Amino acid sequence: MAHEVRAVVARAKGAPVSVETIVVPDPGPGEALVKVEACGVCHTDLHYREGGIGDDFPFLLGHEAAGRVEAVGEGVTGVVPGDFVILNWRAVCGTCRACAKGRPWYCFATHNATQRMTLLDGTPLTPALGIGAFAEKTLVAAGQCTKVDPAAPATAAGLLGCGVMAGFGAAVNTGAVGRGDSVAVIGCGGVGMAAVVGARLAGATKVIAVDVDPRKLERAARMGATHTVDGSTADVVAAVRELTGGFGADVVVEAVGRPETYEQAFYARDLAGTVVLVGVPTPEMKLELPLLDVFGRGGALKSSWYGDCLPSRDFPALIDLYLGGRFDLDAFVSETIDLGDVEKAFEKMHRGEVLRSVVVL
Repeated sequence: MAHEVRAVVARAKGAPVSVETIVVPDPGPGEALVKVEACGVCHTDLHYREGGIGDDFPFLLGHEAAGRVEAVGEGVTGVVPGDFVILNWRAVCGTCRACAKGRPWYCFATHNATQRMTLLDGTPLTPALGIGAFAEKTLVAAGQCTKVDPAAPATAAGLLGCGVMAGFGAAVNTGAVGRGDSVAVIGCGGVGMAAVVGARLAGATKVIAVDVDPRKLERAARMGATHTVDGSTADVVAAVRELTGGFGADVVVEAVGRPETYEQAFYARDLAGTVVLVGVPTPEMKLELPLLDVFGRGGALKSSWYGDCLPSRDFPALIDLYLGGRFDLDAFVSETIDLGDVEKAFEKMHRGEVLRSVVVL
C-alpha cells in the first residue's frame, strides 16, 4: 500500500519551500522504503530550490540522511527491514566499464528508485539527488542504502551522505593526501571543513584553511587546521606559499567552485602538486588559464565527485572512526531542527551562521 507522509517540497524556482503531504509507494523490485531519522540541510538542496540543478519541479528536497529500512522489494539482498543505513546518491551498477575495471567509485550508470513519489494529486516529484529525504519516509534503490553500525546517532551518520563525505574524500581519496604533506583548503563550509579533518587524519603536517569569513576560520582551527588565511584581506597565493617555505602546498582542495578561487588553488600549489575541485560551479562559469602554466607546473588537476567515495567501503569505515573518537562528526552539527524549519535553515546557511542544520524526524 502507499504511504502518506510529511515532506519538504520546492514547487517553483526561488519560491519558499513548503511542508506537504506526499505519497510514497511500497518498494518494487530492487527498491527499499526507508524511515528517515535525520537529514542534513545541504547547499545542494538550496541549489535545487533556486533552479541551479535543472527545472524539473516540484522537487522533494533532502539527501544527506540516515534512517531505518522499513521494507524492501523483490530481489533485494543487501539490506533487510530494521537495518540502520546511510543513504547515498551513487548506487553503483557493478557492470559498467568503470565497475568492470575495478573502479566502482567512478560508476557511469548509478541508479535510483524506478517508482515515483508524488503529491496527493498525483503530480510526480523529483527527489533531490535521487533521494528526497526531507520526508518521514522515502523510496530509494536498495543500492542507495549503506548499512552501518547503529551505535552512531542518525544526526551524525547522515552527514556522510553528502557534504562531509565529499570533503573528506576530496582530500583522502581524490587528493591522496599522505603523511607529511602540506594541504590548503579554500572554502571552509561543511565540505571544506571535512577536507581539513580528512587531511589531518591522513597525516598532513600542515593544513591551511582559507576563507573570507573569520567565523569559519575559527571553526577550521578548532577542527584541525594548523594555519588560517583570511582571503578578504590577504593575497591567498602569497600567503599559502609563505606558509610552505615559498613552494606552495602539495595538495590544494578548492571547495568553493568559482573561477577566481580555482585560479588561487592552481597557483597556490607546489610544482607537480595536485589541485582538487570539489566545489560545485554553476553552468555559466568559465575558467581561463595560460596553457603554458598548465604544462609548465606539471602535477594533477582533478575533479572530485562525492569525494570519489565507494559508500560500501567508506561509510562504515568513517562511522568506525567516529565511534572510536577519531572523527568528530558531531562537530559539524550546528543545530537540530524540524521539517518546518528548512527555509530558515537555508537563510542561516546563506549567511554563514551554521555548519550544518540537521532535520530530526
